[in-house]
Amino acid sequence: MSAPNKRYSAISEAATIYDVHHQTIRRWISEGRITGYRFGPRMLRVDLDEIDAMLRPLAAAKRGEVA
Repeated sequence: MSAPNKRYSAISEAATIYDVHHQTIRRWISEGRITGYRFGPRMLRVDLDEIDAMLRPLAAAKRGEVA
């Protein structure tokens, strides 16, 4: 059985992809919302699929309602 393909990215790259501050990515790691993966003493990576899984669609507002 092979391991599923992971899309690892540096924190700065992930922040650019999702248009958030790098501290937001670090906060998500510290809150346990996503997993940080350490490769060596300084290199930290995140799985972009975990961040994708956090995305939730917004329901469209009905006519006459304010969103």
